[in-house]
Amino acid sequence: MKPLLEIKNLHLVFHTFRGDLKALYGVNLKIYPGEVLALVGESGSGKTITALSILRLLDPTAEITNGEILFNGRDILKLPYDELVKIRGKEISMIFQEPRSALNPVMKIGDQLIEALTAHTDISLDNAKEQAIKLLKRVGLPDPERIMSSYPHELSGGMAQRVMIAMALLLKPKLLIADEPTTALDVTIQAQILDLLRELVREYGLSVLFITHNLAVAAEIADRIAVMYAGLVVEVGDVHTIFRKPKHPYTIGLLKSIPRIGLEGELYSMEGEIPSLAEMPDGCHFHPRCPYKMDVCTREIPPLVNLDERHEVSCWLYAR
Repeated sequence: MKPLLEIKNLHLVFHTFRGDLKALYGVNLKIYPGEVLALVGESGSGKTITALSILRLLDPTAEITNGEILFNGRDILKLPYDELVKIRGKEISMIFQEPRSALNPVMKIGDQLIEALTAHTDISLDNAKEQAIKLLKRVGLPDPERIMSSYPHELSGGMAQRVMIAMALLLKPKLLIADEPTTALDVTIQAQILDLLRELVREYGLSVLFITHNLAVAAEIADRIAVMYAGLVVEVGDVHTIFRKPKHPYTIGLLKSIPRIGLEGELYSMEGEIPSLAEMPDGCHFHPRCPYKMDVCTREIPPLVNLDERHEVSCWLYAR
């Protein structure tokens, strides 16, 4: 099966007054039709900047210096702007981490939904309003007519996130990017949003890039997991493989850090912290924190190698 989206050797730098700061070091990812791929890692790993690169929603200081982002066989990085606009929202849509920041604070919810529909289709205003109300009902919002006439600040966090999900699905995209959609919500609402996303993925046949720092959340929703660290994908596998047979020392450390019922003693935590862009080590970026580091780890970035057809890892313990 051909991937719906394939990221190949993606490199990105930020041009700053301190000089060029490299953020992505050759990211490789594939998302297949109908699957949910969770991209996990600590804050600062490069998860969000990878997602924003797909839609080219980058800060003016950011520059993609190498790589390809193939969507349905077309390189998004080479598309003219007018072609890119046709893809945004219609074929690839995104749910942002902070819904109230993503929604226009001076426009009513209904106006924002209707504008998204009329910008990409020839639908009438009445039909656009009808479709918007129908989708707000589908995402579990009570009294959608009232929601349509409300401003974002009048909604709770959970309601605003449901509106964002409705807006993302409005044009029935093929790929949905969900950037930590449950982080700002309490645990009860988190569970409801995850249940809703699972239902909608099945109902609409979506492919999803689900970004999270929470492996437990990834296990609930994903088919495959890609682990990212300091601008590199270090391990990719299906959920069972990542949880039962992790290979990269960073993945192992993340799994050991998950609290478990009945666990006695102090919770495990990895030594050190993720490096800043200005202080990225040579070689494998994880080697300053790795208990298994070798001389080669300090000199060269290991390639992403296949352990089997469902499991890839970037580590000199296996690349040799």
